[in-house]
Amino acid sequence: MIIQLQTGLPQDKKERIIEKVNALKYKTTEVNTQKGDYIIGIGKSEFDIREIGQIPGISDIHIVSDDYKLVSRKWKVNPTSIDLGDGVVISEGDMAIMAGPCSIESEEQINKTIEHLKANDVRIMRGGVYKPRSSPYSFRGLGIEGLKQWYKAAREAGIKIITEVMQVSQIEEMYDYIDVYQVGARNTQNFNLLDELGRVDKPVLIKRGISGTIDELLYSAEYVFSAGNENLMLCERGIRTYERASRNTMDINAIPILKEKTHLPVIADPSHGIGIRDYVEPVALACIMAGADGVIYETHEKPNEAFSDGQQTLNFRDSEKLIAKIRKVFELRESL
Repeated sequence: MIIQLQTGLPQDKKERIIEKVNALKYKTTEVNTQKGDYIIGIGKSEFDIREIGQIPGISDIHIVSDDYKLVSRKWKVNPTSIDLGDGVVISEGDMAIMAGPCSIESEEQINKTIEHLKANDVRIMRGGVYKPRSSPYSFRGLGIEGLKQWYKAAREAGIKIITEVMQVSQIEEMYDYIDVYQVGARNTQNFNLLDELGRVDKPVLIKRGISGTIDELLYSAEYVFSAGNENLMLCERGIRTYERASRNTMDINAIPILKEKTHLPVIADPSHGIGIRDYVEPVALACIMAGADGVIYETHEKPNEAFSDGQQTLNFRDSEKLIAKIRKVFELRESL
């Protein structure tokens, strides 16, 4: 069960509620987030929900059968909205576009990408300053100094930043220079990292694991939420299968399933999902029709010269075309 507590409830009244729930043979966990205070009850015995609901100090109570309770749509019917400030909001009923290079490479590259995004009214720039690479000899990012340089240019242009955090020690040093922490596919089940991200007050986007199930993605989000951070987004970025015709198998099925299971925004990553530049556009548009709340993809002025993932990266001309089509397809979806 999920018990929503009244704002500012004194500790003695919380303890009385916990005692009542424990008496039903339910294990309780108190969760405090940026938006509210909750008591999570785990147990199997049946009871009359009115026994608990009428206790003073309770705002609402919900019975949620899913193991991932806080991220479930079964208790929170209204979808979560992520406000990045300055009018940049990621929510159901809108279409968020996040674009930028795989890796942040130089000041010139940053400025040219920002010019491209501003010209197309895109307010969120993606890019990596810490890059998890399969080979230890590949370019692995410019690190914190590259992030600071990027932040300065982005702030002057009114652009928000989403970038990947790879380990707990990076959270604090990145905090002042980012708007959204991204948890990459390789770290989706790094539970120490997820716990620590639950203690910050900035949004987190969690990508699906390389071979992860939908439920495992939801459990990862539950870790962050239960540690105190409600500002979460989920990202479908394809999974590894036996198919070799594309980099990954983009699981478009996952998008409507996630939209039914969770109140969190669902973002699609077609660049990693298929890994082939020519197919990024059709996959992106298919994800929008499937119900995605946003698209995150890779773009670079000269993809063939990109330090990483050039084969799946759009040039600025094709990126501009995709942005226009994303908005048209979204309008079509909303009109149906």
